[in-house]
Amino acid sequence: MAMDGRSESLRRLPKMDGLLSRAMEDSRFSHKGRGLVADSLRACLEAARRDILAGKAVDVGEEALLQQAAALLQSQETPSQRPIINGTGVILHTNLGRALLAQPAIQAVQTVAAGYSTLEFDCSTGKRGDRYIHVENLLKELLGVEAALVVNNNAAAVLLALSAVARGQEVIVSRGELVEIGGAFRVPEVMEQSGCILKEVGTTNKTHPGDYSGAIGENTAALMKVHTSNYRIVGFTEEVSVAEMAAIAHDRGLPLLYDLGSGAMLPLSPYGVQDEPTVQEGLSGGADVLCFSGDKLLGGPQAGILVGKAAYIEKMKHHPLLRALRVDKMTLAALEATLRLYRYPEEALGKIPFYQMLSQPLESLEARGKTLLARLGEAADFTADLVESRAQIGAGSVPNETIPSRAVRLQLRSVTPEAFCHRLLQRPEPVAARIHKDTVLLDMRTVPDGALDALAEAVKACSRKEDACE
Repeated sequence: MAMDGRSESLRRLPKMDGLLSRAMEDSRFSHKGRGLVADSLRACLEAARRDILAGKAVDVGEEALLQQAAALLQSQETPSQRPIINGTGVILHTNLGRALLAQPAIQAVQTVAAGYSTLEFDCSTGKRGDRYIHVENLLKELLGVEAALVVNNNAAAVLLALSAVARGQEVIVSRGELVEIGGAFRVPEVMEQSGCILKEVGTTNKTHPGDYSGAIGENTAALMKVHTSNYRIVGFTEEVSVAEMAAIAHDRGLPLLYDLGSGAMLPLSPYGVQDEPTVQEGLSGGADVLCFSGDKLLGGPQAGILVGKAAYIEKMKHHPLLRALRVDKMTLAALEATLRLYRYPEEALGKIPFYQMLSQPLESLEARGKTLLARLGEAADFTADLVESRAQIGAGSVPNETIPSRAVRLQLRSVTPEAFCHRLLQRPEPVAARIHKDTVLLDMRTVPDGALDALAEAVKACSRKEDACE
């Protein structure tokens, strides 16, 4: 656009006062508030000026600007965190919120969020109570431990345990277990923040019992084992078991701290997932303090759970960090309801969404896939069929293991897989899919029956040549 054309377009831009007066009489802006409407109009006018100066063709009519302002206000009023359809096949997808809560946990959160609760009130005495008692007694009952505590995530649990038990002293850890947790948080850095002195032993792929016993000195406060749930070293490897480490630690009067991380309380082997230790196995091996996640394999809310010997847990309960790391009433309500399901394993397996998705038979997944295919119908823009796939547990747990699944495969004619997946994410209810060999897969293991209508509509809209997805 020539300079004189740009100047003409700038002169034709509506004046703010007149544009605002018209907007306030327009039903699209009713009940929006004059200040918010004015802000949106100014933003659209400024964007139009920038585009004109950049030489772009811009519709400078009042109606075009009002439409843009109305759309801007609508987008601002849309919650940034909203439901998404998970077609990736990753059951515990960290970016999509990890574990889905069981209905009893959802109801418990709604109940305590809607009114006052006995969060820190003891009705038997009429005095202040302990917020952690709501889950501590359940954890003691389920796991047979002396004491328990809950903080806001497992990294916080590790930080608190190290700060309370070993601040200013050495903690011995295998080099092969110095992992990076999600979000670039690393075990050595967590230990540094706790005020401990990291003492590495062994090599990346091999650590022997003698490495631990030989490293214990006058300033050693604890031995620590970290379950490498987000990666595996294979081949020429060797690690020291929990039981062996506990024996070494206890022989020298030291505690063994065990960061289990993923926190399975039921065995996963019936679902084809091997070598994933349970919380109970870690405790029976002799760990004095064991910490694990409340979400991930437990299937509850995000939380860090510490269980073990009362002498160490009590130190954590009286540590100043606990105030900064404490959980709120909704987390405690969801966790209590989730833990109650574990009193009866069959109930946990039947009601916790993680186990529901993990245990879905292939026949059910095929039936769901066929239902989606029927709702997609015949289309000129893509072909769809049902194929074998592999689902993942996710959330940094059992990284080498996948389980059989079924997926609807889309072969697109008018749009690339990358552009199609981007369009899906722009839907009012976004859809996350995965690309495989230049096709798009929608894995049925993570798509509930109730989402099939919305998913079919999204696929048909986003596959067309024109971008009709929004």
